[in-house]
Amino acid sequence: MPPLSDTLIEKFKAVVGISGVITAPADQEPFVEEERGLYRGVCDAVILPATTEQVSQVVTICSENNLPITPQGGNTGLCGGAVAHGGIILSLKRMNKILNIDPLNQTMTVESGVILASIQAAAEDTGFLFPLSLGAEGSCLIGGNLATNAGGVNVLRYGNSRELVLGLEVVLADGRIWNGLRGLRKDNTGYDLKHLFMGSEGTLGIITKAVLKLFPYPKTKETALLALPGLDEAAQIFSASKENMGDSLSAFELISHTALSLTTKHISGIKAPFENVHAQYVLIEFTSPQEGSNLRDSVEAFLGGIFEQGLAEDGVIAESQSQALDLWRLRESIPEAQKIEGGSIKHDVSVPVSSIIDFLTKATNLVEAEMPGIRVCSFGHFGDGNIHFNLTQPKDMDRHAFMDQWNHFNRLIHDLVNSMGGSFSAEHGIGQLKVGELEKYKDPVELELMKTIKKSLDPMMILNPGKIIRNIQ
Repeated sequence: MPPLSDTLIEKFKAVVGISGVITAPADQEPFVEEERGLYRGVCDAVILPATTEQVSQVVTICSENNLPITPQGGNTGLCGGAVAHGGIILSLKRMNKILNIDPLNQTMTVESGVILASIQAAAEDTGFLFPLSLGAEGSCLIGGNLATNAGGVNVLRYGNSRELVLGLEVVLADGRIWNGLRGLRKDNTGYDLKHLFMGSEGTLGIITKAVLKLFPYPKTKETALLALPGLDEAAQIFSASKENMGDSLSAFELISHTALSLTTKHISGIKAPFENVHAQYVLIEFTSPQEGSNLRDSVEAFLGGIFEQGLAEDGVIAESQSQALDLWRLRESIPEAQKIEGGSIKHDVSVPVSSIIDFLTKATNLVEAEMPGIRVCSFGHFGDGNIHFNLTQPKDMDRHAFMDQWNHFNRLIHDLVNSMGGSFSAEHGIGQLKVGELEKYKDPVELELMKTIKKSLDPMMILNPGKIIRNIQ
């Protein structure tokens, strides 16, 4: 499409101010670069509105001129969902206010451009917890988190993003504002429209504000890392954790030997937690809202039973907050370590928790038979069935030659996941990276319903085109 006219540029400036319109390519760099380097965006302008009303006016101008809009939060996505291919990038970064905290209702109302870590800190300052937690929390924005239905390490206890939201405000494709900004836990008045927009990646509307759920802040927290002889023991320990520790279990992360070894090899300041090498590791966190609770005694008793049964070969309980953070750093640094090691073909998949061991065994055998020397770097959220089944290149193989096999290994793993009733995208979304996978694996009726919704809410197809849904007649 032709570049934006000077007239349109001036219209945008009249709405958001001169500083809110970026047209110089050098200044657009932070908005067109993509986290993984798989895509590079291009746009005519980056528009940065400061209010919902400005978002509405910008979208109205785009609607009147059939101009594509790519909504963008912190630009930390992993599937190319915030990468523009023409038109404008609408960045929500200036909409960064925490508007209200209601302690009795246990809610926080925020604009969509607030950094996730800032929300966590504001909740903690008032004695509450906002439990959404993920690796990019220091730079990702809450609007993007909700638009992608982000997961993270606390899904086991608190659920995905969509389960942490009571209300939304959304700007629609024609510029109208839907005000669903309600802090109600019961509202049985028809369709629950907010769920349309969470997980839609900006293809149905642009989230501008949200009412978030808060929870009592954990007064006591115990973090443990266990070394295991194999996968079966991980499943048994998880089951025992649920049965014996109940709601105090907040996270249960699986880490393979390969994943841990890459982290200790490449990440400065991280040392091997145990003297011997073990096949698998689990990072477990227990919390209690009660000050001075006997959580530590309960955890020690529980883990003592685990060792008596021979389910764990070694283990450590953090003795301080600093040690707990060090244990979590082992888990959170895995993607960075993989990048340093070389080529990595990634799979963000989920299966029923009861099928995790079967999946990991079959998938490992499948890829090792396909490419001798390939290294399975698996880790993830065992407690909710989400495994990052990543493949690191053989030590003697060229990186580019390995990465050329991305689609081939995707098909092998995604076919297996699909046959087990799982999902090829557990928490990273679809973006543009996985549109073809959605078309291949989604139930035809379900896909047709999605297209109907898209066509109804965005008939001109200007909202984040090419993401999630394509080929609408």
